[in-house]
Amino acid sequence: MTMKPLMDDEEDARRTPKRTYAFTAAAVTAAAVLGARAVDAESRWYRGLRKPSWQPPPRAFGAVWTPLYASIAWAGGRALTRARGPARRRLAVSLGVNLTVNAAWTWMFFGLRSPRAGLAGTLLLDLSNAELLRRTARTDARAAAALLPYAAWCAFATALNTSIASRNRTGRRAGAGRAVPRPGAAATRHGRP
Repeated sequence: MTMKPLMDDEEDARRTPKRTYAFTAAAVTAAAVLGARAVDAESRWYRGLRKPSWQPPPRAFGAVWTPLYASIAWAGGRALTRARGPARRRLAVSLGVNLTVNAAWTWMFFGLRSPRAGLAGTLLLDLSNAELLRRTARTDARAAAALLPYAAWCAFATALNTSIASRNRTGRRAGAGRAVPRPGAAATRHGRP
């Protein structure tokens, strides 16, 4: 089974870079919207999780993700307009896989109510980011540089997810109303001692 390229007409994409940018913007927007549908930072389950003191406030995530998604769309569009032949198709697949894993992470963490599943998702996203950066850098250094903040933020998310998963090892099942505290641990409303 072969994967269909993001854009069928490679020659048309080279002649009309605006179409490529519009397509990458639409793909990134779809991933962002799909991923955001799973997020419920005000849920009883999420508020009950123990979190590290260095976790940013919930409103910071939207403020960070908005420019990151814009940079992914720009970098993807720029790299795809410069890539040719099989390298272009591989780059398009790499971007598509990355956006899929990006959207899936929130469903793994929030949808399954599982910090451990979320950790698996962030680790996969980090691997996908490395692959996307490698392919993008072969095509365009500026586009690759524009993806570095995204990769850095995802690495931070992996560290945060690791901390949350390790603090909430016991008894996390889908649908559970609150985290099960470790013996002797006092938890506040936000899960911080």
